[in-house]
Amino acid sequence: MTFSLLTDDDLYLFNEGSHNRLYRKLGAHPLEAGGKAGTYFAVWAPDAESVAVIGDFNDWDGRRNRLAPRGSSGIWEGFLPGVERGTLYKYLVQSRYGGYRMEKIDPYAYYFEVPPRTASIVWDLEYEWGDADWIRARSGTDLHARPVSVYEMHLGSWRRVPEEGNRSLSYRELAELLPEYIHKLGFTHVEFLPVMEHPFYGSWGYQTTGYFAPTSRFGTPQDFKHLVDTLHRHGIGVILDWVPSHFPTDNHALGMFDGTHLYEHSDPLQGLHPDWNTYIFNYGRREVRSFLLSSALFWLDEYHADGLRVDAVASMLYLDYSRKPGQWRPNAYGGNENLEAISWLRRFNEDVYREMPGIQTVAEESTAWPMVSKPVYLGGLGFGFKWDMGWMHDMLGYITKEPIHRRFHHSDLTFRLLYAFSENFMLPLSHDEVVHGKASLLSKMPGDDWQKFANLRLLLGYMYAMSGKKLLFMGGEFGQRGEWNHDESLEWNLLDYEPHRGLQRWMADLNRLYVREAALHGSDCDPRGFEWVDVTDAESSVISWIRRPIDGAEAILVVCNFTPVPRAPYRVGVPFAGLWREALNSDAQVYGGSGLGNAGGFPAEAVPFHGRPYSLNLTLPPLAICIFKNVSPPDPGPEE
Repeated sequence: MTFSLLTDDDLYLFNEGSHNRLYRKLGAHPLEAGGKAGTYFAVWAPDAESVAVIGDFNDWDGRRNRLAPRGSSGIWEGFLPGVERGTLYKYLVQSRYGGYRMEKIDPYAYYFEVPPRTASIVWDLEYEWGDADWIRARSGTDLHARPVSVYEMHLGSWRRVPEEGNRSLSYRELAELLPEYIHKLGFTHVEFLPVMEHPFYGSWGYQTTGYFAPTSRFGTPQDFKHLVDTLHRHGIGVILDWVPSHFPTDNHALGMFDGTHLYEHSDPLQGLHPDWNTYIFNYGRREVRSFLLSSALFWLDEYHADGLRVDAVASMLYLDYSRKPGQWRPNAYGGNENLEAISWLRRFNEDVYREMPGIQTVAEESTAWPMVSKPVYLGGLGFGFKWDMGWMHDMLGYITKEPIHRRFHHSDLTFRLLYAFSENFMLPLSHDEVVHGKASLLSKMPGDDWQKFANLRLLLGYMYAMSGKKLLFMGGEFGQRGEWNHDESLEWNLLDYEPHRGLQRWMADLNRLYVREAALHGSDCDPRGFEWVDVTDAESSVISWIRRPIDGAEAILVVCNFTPVPRAPYRVGVPFAGLWREALNSDAQVYGGSGLGNAGGFPAEAVPFHGRPYSLNLTLPPLAICIFKNVSPPDPGPEE
């Protein structure tokens, strides 16, 4: 019996490099054909001599169920009656070159065995979603002018069950606990480190093999859909980490798939990543472009993800990334830019934004590559946001210094504003900063234990009051003491102690203020919403600025004291008269501070200062940030 899901148009678009829904046609699809139930298989292996489907149903015998080539497309296909949902299978690929013969996973499989087992599983993606209201509202939302506060987390180590062998929570168990926790703390989004199937748990998902399958370690595809669905119904967006920059060299996976360098670049100077010893995709091969485009759209379409954070973009952009002279090959113009990767990234962003209204893409890009988050039609790469790695390095370098030395590094606080609006930035305090001997955020802070907590509250407050979207890795919100270990749970027992509970309260109140005040989020990506008040007081390590919404006269004043010395009186200029209410003070006793503050706020005095017509005479608590809101409308003057 001849049956195919592939049309001539599918083949044309696939070979052209523009097919972005291949997961509907390639892979394993249980269905009924010719009155018989079974599974249709299709796989791309252009240099194979033969391809067979092997599994429990045929005793893993490669002689019994061979697929047929589909013309000159490079695709092998066939319908196998009686092969049902839940069947284990692989492809036995015999290459036409060198006697290469290897059992391979299905690159388009929806589901896999729990690692270290590697077989693909025939599965479907049927699920009844309950997030229609969320998707409808999302389609008309521009997140650049909305609050975006991201809780980054690793599914396998957020919370474990020590009574059951220290196992990780399942997707459905996470759906019972995580939405309530995220909602309680006020984060707008959660970002999962890669959920895509990966053989090595210690890679945290960044060495992906299953580009169309959530890892089976925590449940089925439907279980993961339930987790996303539940988060949406609690008003929480979901961003997925996604890795199109490299993939592992495991024999069962994508590498040397048909005995040739099919998915990876054949040139060793372009096809092997020296840092991670992984393969690099061949972005110039059109079928590979279709594969990656389809993977991106798959997670947004089938799993309702609200965004993709693209890992290691810099490694894609530069041919000489992490390579010494003589270890890389220039492009056709003699430069170090990877023109094929650049072209693919632009196409990826164009397709995603065109077909999925309201989603966002986020680039982890660590260099000064221009216009990463600007539209393709303006010459940019087309991402919605870019991680501000420069801010992260400068800020952590500054805050981890003893306060007595900070006056010599004052420019670390101010340098960012020279470029802060050149991109649509997200400020990250991510997993990368709390692993492999780097220590947790709390442990990085200088001073005694009280000062460590005060410094961390100040750091988090500074991030939330500064322009740019926010991202914090799990554990930072309550002061995890040990660095992150993917084999262990977060240290939830620390919440038995008041300093950690106080920090968690501070985090929740920061999120609530950020979401509530348009002045703090509406101008995150617009220079019209930010102005320095005073950046010159390096000797006192005090800095102050004003945030405003693009539309509206209200303003928020932010004053930071980066020393343990209280400063009073301390005069700060403001643009408006009226009452300035102290909206948040990180030194409040409820957060674990000393309780020094400004009695809830007071009216501005008609004393010009810092080039402004009014000023406030403040008390600056030690190692603290104070945020004031002008709650009285500006005086319009006498009526004419």
